Amino acid sequence: MQILYVHGKGGSAEESEYYKTLFPGDEVIGLDYQTFSPWETGKEIRAAVDELVEKHEDIGLIANSIGAFFSINAGIDGLIQKAYFISPIVDMEKLILDMMKWANVTEAELEAQRIIHTEFGEDLSWEYLNYVRSHPIKWNAPTQILYGEKDQLTSLATMKDFAEKHHAGLTVMENGEHWFHTEKQMQFLDDWIRGTK
Repeated sequence: MQILYVHGKGGSAEESEYYKTLFPGDEVIGLDYQTFSPWETGKEIRAAVDELVEKHEDIGLIANSIGAFFSINAGIDGLIQKAYFISPIVDMEKLILDMMKWANVTEAELEAQRIIHTEFGEDLSWEYLNYVRSHPIKWNAPTQILYGEKDQLTSLATMKDFAEKHHAGLTVMENGEHWFHTEKQMQFLDDWIRGTK
């Protein structure tokens, strides 16, 4: 199997190296995408998958956080044999509305200003919000999800709802965070991948 790794915010394609030991018989490559919107990054991911499909029969996907959201928006689910989502963003509209609450920004203000910079470092975009509202999630690839119980970006209820609607397996790490990075969390992630292969 050829596996494409799509990183999350602040990540890099080099993170794909970590997963090579977990898939010893397969080839894992990372995508170093250059854009940061679902409509643009989705095209980059689609192009990468199309290229892989030309050379390989079985394509796998490992996607982290917003990388999973971008992948869902790439129209690739019919080309993927198995997907592993780590702390995926599965309801971007809810996340944007939550961030607007944190920043005390109304929809009318966002519509008027188009882009609003926040104190917590995220830009709120009217175009982005409209995009996610007009592009409901469609995803049918066989998928396994790893979720940290203390994820600040997505609630367990939202994750369970997504998993149920899209027939995905869901594994919850007790006291896990959105960012899997500690030794204990990475061991849990390793065991999860080995147990769901």
